[in-house]
Amino acid sequence: MAPAIELIGITKRFPGVIANDNVNLTVEEGEIHAICGENGAGKSTLMKILFGMQSADEGVMKVRGQEVSFKSPTDAIDAGIGMVHQHFMLADQLSVLENVILGSEPVLAGGRIDFKEAHEHLAEVGEAYGLAVEPDTLVEELEVGERQRVEIIKVLYRGAKILILDEPTAVLVPQEVEELFRNLRELQASGATIIFIDHKLQEVLEIADRITVIRRGRTVSTVDADSVTAQDLAELMVGSELPSPETTEATATSVVRLDVSNLTVLDEDERPVVDDVSFQVHQGEVLGVAGIEGNGQAELIGAIIGVRSPAQGSVHLDGENITPTSVRHRRELGLGYVPQERHSEGLLLDAPLWENAALGHQTRTPFSKGMWIDRQGSRDRTEDIRGEFDVRSPGVDVTARALSGGNQQKLIIGRELTAEPKVLIAAHPTRGIDVGAQADVWNDIRSARAEGLATLLSSADLEELIGLSDRIVVMFHGRLVATLDPAEIDARELGSYMTGATVQDPEGNR
Repeated sequence: MAPAIELIGITKRFPGVIANDNVNLTVEEGEIHAICGENGAGKSTLMKILFGMQSADEGVMKVRGQEVSFKSPTDAIDAGIGMVHQHFMLADQLSVLENVILGSEPVLAGGRIDFKEAHEHLAEVGEAYGLAVEPDTLVEELEVGERQRVEIIKVLYRGAKILILDEPTAVLVPQEVEELFRNLRELQASGATIIFIDHKLQEVLEIADRITVIRRGRTVSTVDADSVTAQDLAELMVGSELPSPETTEATATSVVRLDVSNLTVLDEDERPVVDDVSFQVHQGEVLGVAGIEGNGQAELIGAIIGVRSPAQGSVHLDGENITPTSVRHRRELGLGYVPQERHSEGLLLDAPLWENAALGHQTRTPFSKGMWIDRQGSRDRTEDIRGEFDVRSPGVDVTARALSGGNQQKLIIGRELTAEPKVLIAAHPTRGIDVGAQADVWNDIRSARAEGLATLLSSADLEELIGLSDRIVVMFHGRLVATLDPAEIDARELGSYMTGATVQDPEGNR
């Protein structure tokens, strides 16, 4: 039997960069095949070529032995290939059924949508692959894991037998990962072939049959999952040991740097999305905030940094009430911020690095010279950041878009820490970056903590939360429902609090 997918000698060049350099990949029919590699290694480019989003400059693609050339994702879908992207592409105000059929609606005479046929086809797909869903439920009412199931059903509905999953566990708690893996094994048992891209090596080893490692645009090795360890994969990917977020020395003092008191934030319908939340972060402490996405963490951070106005409550930074003040004032007072979305919130992708290094600090030395930007001061500081935080780039005049995700994140971390903040708000600081860049970011946070920085850390990586935090608070439906000692819990227990399966009484007992 011919392989499901063969990529032979795939090469893709961009100006100044060879993203894929003679890459070879063979995915056998019916297997779960993982692809690992650092950010910038070429994984995403390779998958975009396979899914018809980009064209290779050289090389051959075969699907079940037949040579193919895709001009668009429609060609890939017609060939039975579907892609589930890391960031969900669902319309919250539409039902599950409406999202699934969007763009592939069955129509009756006269152009009306045949919802009866759509319901029947969706039910057939759900039964065939063990992925039953409630078709009339609004997507906004679904949990994260359920939304991901809808994304998978969307590609199956269109007839895909080969599925590409890009970072599918990035926002899932352990219980949801287990459910996803059960679904993937059922898909595999039903005859599907799955390509699985992930940075979490233990998960890769758990779910994959074989693993292909790509480094710097080239295929390094393809191995059987049961023949290697996570350490082996890390060394293949980056040539170094697997990093650990573990922090052992206590550095917290009694000095309160950030004091959030009775904070309530309302959504556009006047419903509380942050509901009477109070906590303090001390000098030298990392306070972790755990919660499934959509439980108020983003709105809480927005109120602290000043982009959302609370309905009640207060925020004090180093003793000063900053609740009514501007974002600029908070930044100048010593509030650092690593945003969740580095592309849309943290960087000007088409601006040079020296301009990006000034973002949020442009009114302060060395970036400011009176009313004007100090270009030389900005360039000098950016060079310092490049050296101290290992931001790999040809120079400070290249655009942020030219950097890999890991180097973009290290630029942001360096920008914030070199400003010597009193408090750092770090939202998902290692999301979507490889183990090498992840280790660098963890080291930066640990070092800053040891020097007295107070950090509020929000992350979907539960090992990261447990390893870096001195305390962890759990948000559920906008409220703080638990305060936990990281030394006394594991990721599964933390996930249980996040889903509401385990609750804590006012005395801190289960």
